[in-house]
Order: sequence, then C-alpha cells, then structure tokens
Amino acid sequence: MEVGKKVEPLGFGYPAQVRRGRTRVGWIGIGVMGGAMATRLLAAGFTVTAYARTSVKADALVAAGASVADSPASVAAASDVVFTMVSDPGDVRASGALAGLRPGGVLVDCTSSSPSLAREIAAAARSAGCHAVDAPVSGGDAGARDGTLAILAGGDEAVVAWLAPLFAHLGTPTHMSPPGSGQSSKIANQIAVAGAVVGLSDAAGLDARLFLDAVSKGAAGSRVMDIFGTRAVSRDFASGPGSGSARYIIKDLGMALEIGDGQEEEEEATALPGAALFRQMFSAMVANGDGDLCVRGLITVIERLSGVHK
Repeated sequence: MEVGKKVEPLGFGYPAQVRRGRTRVGWIGIGVMGGAMATRLLAAGFTVTAYARTSVKADALVAAGASVADSPASVAAASDVVFTMVSDPGDVRASGALAGLRPGGVLVDCTSSSPSLAREIAAAARSAGCHAVDAPVSGGDAGARDGTLAILAGGDEAVVAWLAPLFAHLGTPTHMSPPGSGQSSKIANQIAVAGAVVGLSDAAGLDARLFLDAVSKGAAGSRVMDIFGTRAVSRDFASGPGSGSARYIIKDLGMALEIGDGQEEEEEATALPGAALFRQMFSAMVANGDGDLCVRGLITVIERLSGVHK
C-alpha cells in the first residue's frame, strides 16, 4: 500500500457510495418488466442476484451474468439493494425480502401497490436499521427495456438520491415525498391513463384511424394515445409486454377507491368519481369474458353499449 494513501472502506448499503462492481443488487420478480430492468443493471456492470418463483424465467438473466438464489431472503442476504417487481400487494407482503436485509440495506419496491403497505414496510425497515423506498414505475415494457421509465419514488429523500446511480439506468426518478407517496402517485397516474383510454374508446363508430390522426395533433394528444392508439384502431387487444390487462388496472383503480373512501389508515376521504366510473367500465370487460385483454380493448365495451358490431 502506498504511504499516505487513503483507503476507502467498502461499507454496506446506505450510505456507502453506490458503485459498479461493488454495490450488490438483488432482484425479486423477473417478469417482463422486472427482467428488463434487472438486465439493464447487469449491462451497466452491477452484480445482480435474482429470485423467481418459476426458475426458467431466470434463464435469460443467468445468461447475462446474474446469479440465482433459492428464496427472497437469500437474495436480500446477498444484496446491498433489493428491488421487488411483483404482481400485487399480497406478493409484496409475502416476498419476505425485508427479513433478509442486513442493517443499512435498502428495499426498493417497484410494484404498483398500496400506499398504506408502503408506509408499513418503511416503518418496519426503520425498526430493522434498513431503508425502504416505494418506487412504482410508468412506461411499460418499452420503457423498461430502453431505460426511460418514469420512477415515482416515495421515502427518505437522501436515500432516493443515493439510489440515483441505479435509477439512472432504469429511467427518470422523481422524489414524490414521504413513504407511500410513490404509490399514491402511481394510482393517480393509473386514473389518468384509464381516463385517456376511455376517451380513446369513445371513438367507437367513427373512422378510428382518421380520428386518431386528427386528435393526436391537438390538446387530446398523449403518451397513452401514442402507446395504445394505433394498436387500438387495428383492434390488437392482446395483452402482453407493455400491454397490461384489464384485470390489473381494475386492481389499481380499486386501490384508488379504497383511498377515496378513507379506508386506508391516515388517508382522508376524497371524491374520485372518475376512478369509480372507469373501474366499472373495465369491470364490464371482465364480465364480458375479456378481462385478460389489454386495457385498450375497452373499446369493445363502448361498442356493446352503442350497438356497434365489429
């Protein structure tokens, strides 16, 4: 060792500096979104340990250089930062990732989940000497693949800032304020998306391509129209990558209505008539047997109501 040269301690978790090759990342939930996000961190030079309930889903990550653990707790034990990207609040609660984290470890939940659960996890993390950030994302599989997601982060501002070298490879983070605010922001995002889809569906009976081309140049133009518009008028309603099914948006709108009714602890009752109407309309898709179609398939509900047959 050179005389007088300062040796920086390796450290663990927050606040040790996030560095490629040093900061160990864990990933729980490697479906379309989670798998693409974890792959970007691998490509950026971070060590990634992953867990998937279906082991074959990890094959692509392993080929890219990831390690695989046999449980979420094992992922957490091997990681400075653990990301979760699972299906719903029940899966978040059942993941058990927090129990495996050492003091200083950081849990980042990218699942669209419940604000109250995010606050509960943050409190449990503090009690364990760890940190938790609720960071749901918007942008679909294209955003996950290209690193252009909108990341809505709730939690300690300093911890969110510390995560910047990781978030930089996933998208653009915005600190939304205290724990739970990331999830509340994602729910508001979903209400806005649902409203845009409903508006797009109201083109039923018109020349859909002409309508889309005309209004996309005006005030009604939006990212939702860019993402869903062409496939909607082509009647491509299949769900899949970047095409969340009606069942998922019903879940998100249901969480919005729980908040609106003041059912979540510490939440004041808020009138959300739009969310209630949109959820009812997407629920009609399920009732019609179309719950696994993409949300852009809502146009089929409008067509049924209008007597339009395609």
